[in-house]
Amino acid sequence: MIEAPLVSRSVLADQVHGRLLEAILSGRYPPDSRIVQTKVARELGTSQAPVREALRALEAIGIVEISPFRGARVRRPGRQEILEAYVVRSALETLAARLAVPRMSDAEIAELADLGDAMGAAARAGDGQGVAKADAMFHGRIVEIADNQTLLKTWRGLQPYSRTHLSLMVAGADPTWSAHLHTPILDAIRSRDPEGVAQALEVHFNEASENMARRWPDPVGPDSVSPDRRGADGRSRKPRGTP
Repeated sequence: MIEAPLVSRSVLADQVHGRLLEAILSGRYPPDSRIVQTKVARELGTSQAPVREALRALEAIGIVEISPFRGARVRRPGRQEILEAYVVRSALETLAARLAVPRMSDAEIAELADLGDAMGAAARAGDGQGVAKADAMFHGRIVEIADNQTLLKTWRGLQPYSRTHLSLMVAGADPTWSAHLHTPILDAIRSRDPEGVAQALEVHFNEASENMARRWPDPVGPDSVSPDRRGADGRSRKPRGTP
């Protein structure tokens, strides 16, 4: 269920789109779950027309699948797709760090430290969604502080494939490990070291990518590549001696 107040009946499709996207990214609609137009329209207090248009827009960017007689379903991204997004996100966030750290105020550094503490508290409580929420806010704030709208828009376009809640829904998830990945990043932020933050982010995404490569359940087929034969960048790695 979408945990949001009712919106007016004059709501536009992009507003419904935003509500649905946030519901998907927060895990309220996990991969493979159905999105029923009539139910969404009732929850948001609108007709089915803007819901239908919003779902088509989400389908266009690969977040939902719409099938005849089966309706809309949240798409489960493939392992390769997620790992490729990690590579691009790493490049974007290291750039963001180099732009953001020199301009960070004491209050912004404290805000990021509070988000790190929130991740730790959620991890100790076994709250994977709490870790995911604080994680998303932490990374988002670094990109926002960079104050580059093109960078921010591009980064946000990767969210459906790289939000931490994806990794925390897979078997073997460890919220404590996910939370502790941010400690070196915070240490470098407190030191106001842009290159140190960039390097810590690179390590962060390499470790997260390798962890996801081992755990994300892609179907095994004749053309698939097993997780242990992929590098941190998501590319196929042939065994030594293989032409």
